[in-house]
Amino acid sequence: MSFRELRNFTEMMRALGYPRLISMENFRTPNFTLVAEILIWLVKRYEPHMDIPTDVDTESDRIFFIKAVAQFMATKAHIKLNTKRLYQADGYAVKEMLKITSVLYSAMKTKQMALGDQVEEDNSKFKFDLSSRISDLKAARQLASEVTSKGASLYDLLGKEVDLREMRTAAIARPLEINETEKALRAAIKEVLESVEKTKDMLSNVVSDENSLDAKIEKKKQELERNRKRLQTLQSVRPAFMDEYEKIEEELQKQYDTYVEKFRNLCFLESQLDEYHRLEQERFEVCVYDSDSQTSCLIVLKDEDSDMEVPDDEGSDSDMEESRPSKPRPTRNGIMAGTQTRRVISPFFS
Repeated sequence: MSFRELRNFTEMMRALGYPRLISMENFRTPNFTLVAEILIWLVKRYEPHMDIPTDVDTESDRIFFIKAVAQFMATKAHIKLNTKRLYQADGYAVKEMLKITSVLYSAMKTKQMALGDQVEEDNSKFKFDLSSRISDLKAARQLASEVTSKGASLYDLLGKEVDLREMRTAAIARPLEINETEKALRAAIKEVLESVEKTKDMLSNVVSDENSLDAKIEKKKQELERNRKRLQTLQSVRPAFMDEYEKIEEELQKQYDTYVEKFRNLCFLESQLDEYHRLEQERFEVCVYDSDSQTSCLIVLKDEDSDMEVPDDEGSDSDMEESRPSKPRPTRNGIMAGTQTRRVISPFFS
């Protein structure tokens, strides 16, 4: 679609008297409602008494409407429309509608020119222009010369009427030849008889064709009746394998139920296993963190004990050490003093 075509279409519709203002932006996107309204108006403009469907709500109604408009324009106005472009209802539909509007616009211009010529003729009735009558004067002069020549030849022929009357009377009074007359009549009778025979042959062929068609129709009816009876018998008889089929179908349904149950249980157990692994991993991380904190606490306690043990003299220390039992002194959290061992908690046991 070009800008010139869209502009010409809007101007032609405005000149034809379309009541609605059409903008150049109306056909940028598909607008089937506007296209249908314009087509109905154009059809009514071309044929006011044309009855065309106006329902375009569903897809089938739109297709029927486009086909009806295209068929009407093809038969009445000899305008071939592309139904696919009309159904698109965009700029390509303007090209198809421009064909109809151009015809109506040219007809309107021709009518206006004819009215203008008629007004000019009415105005020229009261004027006499010799230059415009020269051709008419020549035609009148030629007709006058022809009338003169025809009158002279007619006068000569009327002068020969006396002799021609005698010859005409003799020809009429001459007796007819019987043999030639009989021959012509026999030829005419023969042609009529041949045409009658041909007609009879055609009628006999029609009768034979009708009988053969009746026989074929009767045969087909009998075949149809037999097939119906056979269908009824087949529908009424239960197949031999139907019991086995139903039994297998029930077993299959049971197997499917069992499969669904096991699959559901498996999914549940997998989710429980994943949850258990996650909890064990979190517990292991917490245990490692606790073991590190306990180690730091042992180091701090050891330093405090070393600061608190200050001896008075060497003798007293040695005597106290000899008198003191060799049992190690317990400290906090059940860890013996003087040992550097660290308790490791297994992540799998709480």
